[in-house]
Order: sequence, then C-alpha cells, then structure tokens
Amino acid sequence: MIKPCLVLAFGLFLSGTLNAQDQAVDSELALTQPAKKIKDSTNMLHHFQMGTVQGHVRSFYSSTYNKNSNAEYAYAVGAGLKFLSKPLYNLQFGLSGFLVYNVFSTDLTTLHPLAASVNRYELGLFDVTNPANKTDMDRLEELYIQYQKNKLRVTLGKQLLNTPFINLQDGRMRPTEVQGIWGQYKLNRNKFYGGWLNQFSPGGTVAWFKTDASIGVFSTGVNVDGTKSGYKNQLTTAGVALVGAEFELKSTKKLQVWNQYVDNIFNSSMIQFDKSPTKSSPYYYGVQLIGQQVINQGGNEAVNNAYFNPHQSSFVFGGRIGKQMGHWDHSFNFTRITKQGRYLMPREWGRDPFYTFLQGERSEGMGDLHAYMFKSKYTASKLPLNLNLAIGYYQLADVKNYAMNKYGLPSYLQYNIDLRYAFSGFWKGWDMQLTYFHKDALGNTYNEAKYYINKVDMGHVNFILNFHF
Repeated sequence: MIKPCLVLAFGLFLSGTLNAQDQAVDSELALTQPAKKIKDSTNMLHHFQMGTVQGHVRSFYSSTYNKNSNAEYAYAVGAGLKFLSKPLYNLQFGLSGFLVYNVFSTDLTTLHPLAASVNRYELGLFDVTNPANKTDMDRLEELYIQYQKNKLRVTLGKQLLNTPFINLQDGRMRPTEVQGIWGQYKLNRNKFYGGWLNQFSPGGTVAWFKTDASIGVFSTGVNVDGTKSGYKNQLTTAGVALVGAEFELKSTKKLQVWNQYVDNIFNSSMIQFDKSPTKSSPYYYGVQLIGQQVINQGGNEAVNNAYFNPHQSSFVFGGRIGKQMGHWDHSFNFTRITKQGRYLMPREWGRDPFYTFLQGERSEGMGDLHAYMFKSKYTASKLPLNLNLAIGYYQLADVKNYAMNKYGLPSYLQYNIDLRYAFSGFWKGWDMQLTYFHKDALGNTYNEAKYYINKVDMGHVNFILNFHF
C-alpha cells in the first residue's frame, strides 16, 4: 500500500536535505564536518538531491439532508507528499501518496432504511469498496517517469489526467488517477494529446483497478428493460485509447476535438468550439457536440451484462452564451441528449463534460434530456475571493422509462452556492471552499423512497480546507 511509498518519498527528501552518504559515522568529526558539495550535476544522485517535495493537507466536512430521514454526515482529514526529481537528460521521476482518516461520521456501513441503498455522498470521502474502513485508507497516487524536451512531453506510469471524458472530478478527498502512457505536443499555439490507459483509481477508493474492473465500482443502475445492470466484473477490455487536439484559431477562439476508444465496449467523439471574452468584447459563447457508438457487443455477449447496449447509441449537443460585467460573469447554458439512447461514461473516470454540469449531480446515464442552467460568478478585486451562484432545470425521462433513465432520477431543479477564499499573510498556503446545493423534485417519484433519497428533495453542504506547501 501507500505507507511504504510515503516512507520512500520522505527518505528521498531527507537524502536531499542532509546529503547522506552510504557510510558509517565513527567519529565526532564525521558528525560535525560539513559534507562536501557535489559538483557533478550529471549524476542521478545530484538530481534526486535537488528534487522538490510538495505537501498537501486536506480537511473535508460533508452533510446531506434528505426528506423523511435523518441527516447524514462525515468529517475526513488527510495528508500527502509528492517528490519530484530534477530533470536529468530530459527525464524526471515523480512519486506521491496520500493518507485519509475518518474522524467521525454517521454509520456508512448500513443501507438507508427507506431506500435500501448505500450512502451516496459522504462515503465517497473514504473508500466505497469498504465502508467499514475508517483508518487504513492510503493510496499510491503517482509513480511515473516523464520525458520532456522542447514542445514534447511524455509521461509513463500512474499520473493525473484532465480531459473532457477522463478527469480529476476533484469533489472528494482525492481525485481520480490513471495509469498508462500519455503524451502532449505543442505546435505553435495548438496542442495535441494522445495515450493509452489500462488502470484507474477512482476518487473515493484506495485501490487500483484494471480498466474493465473499474467500470462498476460505483452504482451500476439498471438495464434498458429495467433489470439490474450486471456488467460489474463481467466486462472484457484491454484499455482506453484517448486522443485530442486543441486549436487556437485566434486569440479568443478555440476548437477542441477528442476521441475516446474503449476497447471492445464503446467509442465517444466530441467537438467543441469556444469564444472567450475580451475587454473590448465581453461576450463569449460555445457549442458542443458528442456522439457515442457501441463496439462489438458492448463489453459482454450477454446483453444484460454489457455496459453499452448494442441496440443503442447516443448524441449530445449543447451550448452556452455569456457576458463579463465588471466583477461578474453571467452565462446561460443548455444541454440536449437525444432519444437515440443513454449517454454513458463510467462515473469512476470523471465528471460530465457538459456546459450544464453542476456539482452534486450528473446527466450521465440519461437519454431524452433537456437541461438549462444559469450561472453567475463574482470575483473580488482586492481579495482572493470567488462566489459562484447557479440554478439549473433538468428535464429527464420518467424514472420508469428505463431505456432513457439508467439511475431512476426524476426531473429536478437545482440551486448551487459556492464560496472560495485563499488566505494570505500568516495563513498563506491555506484555502477554503464552502458549497451548498439543493434539489427539488419536478418529476414523479411515485412516493417511492428509492426515487428521491439522495436524488431530489434534498440538501447537501461541503466545507473544505486545504493547505499546500
């Protein structure tokens, strides 16, 4: 697990600080005489000694208030270290790990008494695969070799990745991590990406999973006929091929194209155009198109055990328009998922890429969706303070229209308030985030708790403190 890795990282830090040598100390002189400086900058020892150590301490309080039930809550604290060597012959070594502890929480091991479902939000701070674990939550997060020369960078190993389809989704104690090879090349103002991924460590877990095993760690929902999805541990795939390009058409206009090929399961393609605001032109806008197709039998020859139904595909289009007004930034956003089928993307791999995404819920697993969201952001001029306000209307297919509604989520209205502040002076290095969202049911819940517990008619609050050093 990660504990040996953290010890190793700390040892590397000490070696760089103390300039330790592999020899016995047998005299007072050896203890008091300053160590000789290493002048040879071409050897590996020097580049490890000249490496850097970064630290992160995180505190996270989460609480959920559901209709007809008691509040659920949890408080987690954690800390981690990252070591990064100084480049040698354009190669750099990175290593990081993180520890998480459950300080206190409601019982996360039992099913909700009304909905007979596991805790949704608070459990994600810890390990969803082992709700009883409160103290031994440690994870090897990064372990990679990176080559960088001029405009080319290639990373091999366990690493962080942030793309439209696979991303950090850093709304829990720890982000999602991936293993594989990833490259980036910059040509003028354009960037090109590509790589192959074969393992994932989703946020809310401590283990690493092969690609097929990672799909289904979280809730699996239902098949298009309403039966429970059976694809967990039943899929066959070698991994994910992901490529992308970002083109700077002008100083304010960007076109990005992405394609994600999940071997033996499905393929997703996206094209997105965005125009950013300027002082002379405060308006901005964007357009997004996403298409998905099944590959072979969707991961399993038995249709009830397939991830992607072989008789469905999906098509998504969306857009936004906004304006900057002094300290304020206002935008109107929309998303449409057509009736062709459900938009599917393993929740273990990241959040939705849609303009209408709001923290607390996703549109993944839905077909025939209309979403509209208005967002306002305030940025203070004299303080490192951001305030984000949003309201979203999400019209979904009926909860019993299983072909268009994978997780039984009713139509809803959501309100989000997000306040962020970065401290200075004596408290420099600390930052805080306070988030609250509320969801009102608009669709029929049929008076069944499984359709509203942790889904609608609920409120949720997060209070997060970070210290980076």
